[in-house]
Amino acid sequence: MSQQAKSERLMNLVICLLVARGYVPKSRIRNVVGGYGDQTDEAFDRMFERDKDELREVGIPIETGSNDPFGDDEPGYRISRQEFELPEIRLEPDEAAVVGLAARVWQHSGLAAATSNAVVKLKAAGVEADTRALGAVEPRVGGEEPAFWPLWEAVRDRRPVRFPHRKVSSSTPMERHLQPWSVLSWHGRWYVLGHDTDRGAARMFRLSRIVGDVEPDGEPGSYDVPPPEDVRAAASALAPPEPGDLPTATVKVRDGSGHTLRRRAVDVQPAAEAGWDIVTVKYSSVMRLAEEVATHGADVVALEPEELRKQVIASLNDVVGERA
Repeated sequence: MSQQAKSERLMNLVICLLVARGYVPKSRIRNVVGGYGDQTDEAFDRMFERDKDELREVGIPIETGSNDPFGDDEPGYRISRQEFELPEIRLEPDEAAVVGLAARVWQHSGLAAATSNAVVKLKAAGVEADTRALGAVEPRVGGEEPAFWPLWEAVRDRRPVRFPHRKVSSSTPMERHLQPWSVLSWHGRWYVLGHDTDRGAARMFRLSRIVGDVEPDGEPGSYDVPPPEDVRAAASALAPPEPGDLPTATVKVRDGSGHTLRRRAVDVQPAAEAGWDIVTVKYSSVMRLAEEVATHGADVVALEPEELRKQVIASLNDVVGERA
């Protein structure tokens, strides 16, 4: 089975359990989530158990319970949106929604349509769904982060790693030794959070500043990951301070899209064109905002300033060039 097929199945399982308002029985999950339905009973049970374990290992809280207060119904599963998203820690919850998987696998084209189909199937099966929860795993268009998968696997396996990392203030990379706890997204950038064994403290490193290979630096299962609340507290402590007075930019956002931009907007007005809004946001870096706008593809259009428009076009051209 290809990595993309597995990613699609895991993503659909996350969406299925996240948008459902109650517990979803395993029999319905089998019919809704692509990749399960064509398996034998025994193969499905093994695959489903492995998928649950893998998602739980990277911090996605899958709960087990029943919609019947007397417990007569078939037990089911769900993901609590409040537990799935990181709290308000100076990070946008929509962007830091999942420890490890969800938004990253959206970068494979075609998964957005597959997930929409899963939601339709879920409703057809009689499960009430809250599609607003999809904002937590909004589809993105972006380039590759070479360090992502090695770090994702290290988080999954609880395996120490080492990698060369370059600070903004230095052109010389420094080798880091880390026991990774989670991989998370913040303002369109990917970070790995964990215990820095050289410093003896929690640290967070941006993946785009990892300038070489991520290599194993110990055995799998050789350390324990702190409880989720401690991981969230560490992320909060390591987040940069709130920005002060910043310039504003205006972008045109399609209805039902651009949730991360809408969340931090200082103003939202209906556009003259039906189905669109004019969203005003503050920004500290034109280049970073341009990359974020570009990840939304045709659902977000940069309007002002002109420098932002040029940077968005450049970012989209870079993505097209990488995929050509």
